[in-house]
Amino acid sequence: MSGDFERIAAAIRFIDESVDQQPSLEEVALAAGVSVSHCQRLFRRWAGVSPKRFLQFLTVRHAKQLLDESASVLDASLEVGLSSPSRLHDQFISVEAVSPGEYQRKGHGLEIRYGHHTSAFGDVLVAVTDRGICGLAFCDDARKDTELARLKKLWPGASFANSDADTAPLVQQLEYPADAAHPLSLLVTGTNFQLQIWQALLRIPRGTVCTYGQLATIAGQAGSARATGTAVGANHIAWLIPCHRIIRSTGETGQYRWGRTRKRAMLAWEAAHTAGRTIEAAVS
Repeated sequence: MSGDFERIAAAIRFIDESVDQQPSLEEVALAAGVSVSHCQRLFRRWAGVSPKRFLQFLTVRHAKQLLDESASVLDASLEVGLSSPSRLHDQFISVEAVSPGEYQRKGHGLEIRYGHHTSAFGDVLVAVTDRGICGLAFCDDARKDTELARLKKLWPGASFANSDADTAPLVQQLEYPADAAHPLSLLVTGTNFQLQIWQALLRIPRGTVCTYGQLATIAGQAGSARATGTAVGANHIAWLIPCHRIIRSTGETGQYRWGRTRKRAMLAWEAAHTAGRTIEAAVS
């Protein structure tokens, strides 16, 4: 699966570089290092759609359209106090913040088990405690030590143990929304403001995006878009706390701690899967 992502990422980088030329499928396949037929199978296996359809989800035009569509979903959620069916996606993800005392102790007395695995979006470092997942970061071989060092800096008082057996089952859940059969618990450390922003991120449904300003409003912090952006960047649990769903009002993806190409791939992957579910519901 990790190999699939690397080929997809290579295709996306090529498309970004050749956007004015509108590259053909043959050129995209060449950039991904596969044949045209393999390219077709690759995208269908990884994203569930054809390369042509997937590439449509990568355009700024689609991002702007998604922003417009998402605005009505988020507005509706705000009107009902975020208790509508659109909030079902986060009902099975519980977030616990460390207490003020624990925050001061920086994880002292906490045992953290971590492991490196492959996922649909590349290699990932997962860290877990008895109270839930406390870290998730995408990293290739060159960044494994960097991400582990960042995790240890976040929890300097904790003890760490490498235990792939404890973290492997969690990686299998990354591609699927949490549900009653597979609930997830997260343990975070941060300021009260950061926690408000991270909680607000969980209210953004898969296949939906919003701007920093919209996220600030959802969090009850209207007018603090800049501070909200800083809090988004401080998120230490990638994917599950979906900071990748925040884009610029222009439709541009913007930066991402774990790579802009990865963010674009994640958004397009979610859009493809959401579109697929919509079609299935329409014909059922």
